[in-house]
Amino acid sequence: MVVKAVIFDLDGTIVAFNIDFKAVRAEVRSFLISIGLPASILSLNESIFEMLKKTEIFMKNHDKSQKSMVEAREKALAIAEKYELEAAKNTSLFPGAVEALKALKEMKLKMGLCTVNGQRSTDYVLKRFKIEDYFDALVPRDKVKYVKPNSEHLEAALKALKVKADEAIVVGDSVMDMKCARELKVTAVGLPTGVSSPKDLISSGANYFITSLADLPSLIEYVGRTPEKQ
Repeated sequence: MVVKAVIFDLDGTIVAFNIDFKAVRAEVRSFLISIGLPASILSLNESIFEMLKKTEIFMKNHDKSQKSMVEAREKALAIAEKYELEAAKNTSLFPGAVEALKALKEMKLKMGLCTVNGQRSTDYVLKRFKIEDYFDALVPRDKVKYVKPNSEHLEAALKALKVKADEAIVVGDSVMDMKCARELKVTAVGLPTGVSSPKDLISSGANYFITSLADLPSLIEYVGRTPEKQ
């Protein structure tokens, strides 16, 4: 394997995960119920993206206009963005994150972000910690119709970086990251610093496992050769 690119998740991978997702889900659910969605089909145990899929199906089945579906989605995501921006103001970089990014840049690797966060909160975090220049491509949820674990999200990141699946490594803290990597046969590195346990990451497709971003450059050296060493 020749590694040419590394695609990172953001929350729980590069910065600490501190979004109150329970509050996000509760507020989005309440909003969707207020516009006519039956409470019985919306669960607080599912992500807002799963709720929005159900919303789209429900509205299509009840002959709602495309405009009304788009408006519902935009308002629901605006709720999420409110929480994301608040969390972005209070999050912190994980130890070793900047050092790892510097090392990968010195290895001539392309780097991308594939995050379910919106563009605004993503940009805010990168600028706040002055790490935006490390990334060659950003793929927040705004740039795709379906987010991870749907493979469309990761595929968009691969295309933006102009690399093939077997030339990239995905680094993430969640089952979603591992699942979409597995579907596209991208090498996946699990990092148990966010929402998923080591067992969850491995069972959902992690090829490798690290406990700190500081270990990532050494792992990449082990996994394959960088372009510089071809």
